Amino acid sequence: MSIAIPLNTILQHSPSGLVPSFSIFPPTPSTAVSVRGIRQRCLRMVTSCVSYAQSSVQNGATDAAPVVGRNQIRLGLPSKGRMATDTLDLLKDCQLLVKQVNPRQYVAQIPQLPNTEVWFQRPKDIVRKLLSGDLDLGIVGLDIVSEFGQGNDDLIIVHEALNFGDCHLSLAIPNYGIFENVNSLTELAQMPQWTEERPLRVATGFTYLGPKFMKENGIKHVVFSTADGALEAAPAMGIADAILDLVSSGTTLKENNLKEIQGGVVLESQAALVASRRALTERKGALDTVHEILERLEAHLKANGQFTVVANMRGTDAEEVAARVKTQPSLSGLQGPTISPVYCKRDGKVSIEYYAIVICVPKKALYESVQQLRAVGGSGVLVSPLTYIFDEESPRWSQLLSKLGL
Repeated sequence: MSIAIPLNTILQHSPSGLVPSFSIFPPTPSTAVSVRGIRQRCLRMVTSCVSYAQSSVQNGATDAAPVVGRNQIRLGLPSKGRMATDTLDLLKDCQLLVKQVNPRQYVAQIPQLPNTEVWFQRPKDIVRKLLSGDLDLGIVGLDIVSEFGQGNDDLIIVHEALNFGDCHLSLAIPNYGIFENVNSLTELAQMPQWTEERPLRVATGFTYLGPKFMKENGIKHVVFSTADGALEAAPAMGIADAILDLVSSGTTLKENNLKEIQGGVVLESQAALVASRRALTERKGALDTVHEILERLEAHLKANGQFTVVANMRGTDAEEVAARVKTQPSLSGLQGPTISPVYCKRDGKVSIEYYAIVICVPKKALYESVQQLRAVGGSGVLVSPLTYIFDEESPRWSQLLSKLGL
């Protein structure tokens, strides 16, 4: 790793506060000792500066910076892969279009949030920069928040379920050999093979969550190692007994003769909106920006997979029609069916012979709801997908204010 040392840092660590001067001519015998002394002092000075710079860097993170120096709210988004694509699609569906002038640039804008900058980062860097104060908000997987946030109180989960990036962090072992009849974490821990001299070897990229999980489950004789590339190959290669990795469908595990075990799931994960507590309480405009993003997210996600169903029904009055509709279990809607008169013109006079029923139903109950409407006399059924459902107040907004003590 290369470390650049600023000049002012060298000056601060110089015994005299000055940078030594050097001659471009070879030293004469009379000056050799003094030049050698200068070189030694410079070496000590540079070594001191390097030690000072390295001491402020630990595990890729720096000390949290004070929330000052900028007015823009910074939102960190994943820079590559499926998570990046799904994040941009979700924001677009919420009418928050990320405009990137140049696809090679790491900064972009959201016109609907004029005081907000978008910064494309690696997921783990989003978490680290939330903690350092370089970002205020971020969208990232809960697994990454847990691994690199390490329980830091400054990280607040604003919305924990953005409906993409679903996976779980799980322990997997071979389905052959000594593990063939091992199907639970308890059975794995009780295997006599694991001793202090020969511990269970687990390959993982989650070097914080892995040991924490094993300790919480009372498994003592275990050692963790990191591996580049596909972890699924580690047991077959003989460099690990088990792996701890993210699992989506489980197909890759099966194809590599691995299996998950009961009690071996460390956490369930999907994309989440995360914020810095300090930014929300100290940076002007941050809380208002979060409120708007949260309102849009919740309204869209609540409407996802919901349909508006409208039908006409003959009846003597609205109450009589409502009573018929309420006999059907799938026609309750959000708070109940909306029933309004349909004004018809017959023989030159306006009369009410039909009532319009409007309900909201989930996709899985759509066909059943249409059938139930027909059963009570509904006709002319119209179906259209919902885009947003705005509540009187976002439940997660109230939860966020409570977490912040506001």
